[in-house]
Amino acid sequence: MTGIQQLVASKLRDIPDFPQPGVVFRDFTPLLADGAALGALVRDTAARYAGRVDVVVGIEARGFILAAAVAYELGLGMVPVRKAGKLPGKTYRQSYALEYGTAEIEVHTDAFPPGQRVLVLDDVLATGGTAEAACSLIERAGASVVAVEVVLELAFLEGRRRLGDRTVNALLTV
Repeated sequence: MTGIQQLVASKLRDIPDFPQPGVVFRDFTPLLADGAALGALVRDTAARYAGRVDVVVGIEARGFILAAAVAYELGLGMVPVRKAGKLPGKTYRQSYALEYGTAEIEVHTDAFPPGQRVLVLDDVLATGGTAEAACSLIERAGASVVAVEVVLELAFLEGRRRLGDRTVNALLTV
C-alpha cells in the first residue's frame, strides 16, 4: 500500500446499518476534517489528470467536495451532477439502481461544450449505478469521459463492470 493509500485508509470509518439495515456505509468525513490528508488526496488525484481533462464532474453529494477541490487544484471548472429536481435549467435525467434502492440524477443540457474531456469524481464505487448514470449523462451532453476516479471501490459489488471500457481508478479497493 502506498503512503497516500495508507493515509486515506486511516481516515475512513465504517458505519453499520446506514442508510438501512444490512448496509455498511464507508464514511470519509474524518478524511475531509483533516486538512493535511484532504490536501494530499486532492494533490494526488490532480496529478493523475493534469493536462488530460478540461473539466471535473462531481456526483452529488460527496463527489461535489472532491471535484471542487481537484478542479481548483487543476485550475479548471467543476460541473455538478445532481439529484433530480435540484438544477434550475434544462437538464438531461437518468434513472439508476443503487445497492439499496433507485434514484435519478441530472446535469444541465448545456454543461459541456462538444468533445470536452471530463473527469468524474465520487467517494465510493459500489454497484456502479450512479457512476454509470453520470457517465451516460455526460456523454449524452456531448462530452467525453476520460476517467472515473473514486476514493474507495467496493469490489465485491462489481460496480466496475457497469462502466464498460471506461477508465476507472480507485485509490483503495476492498
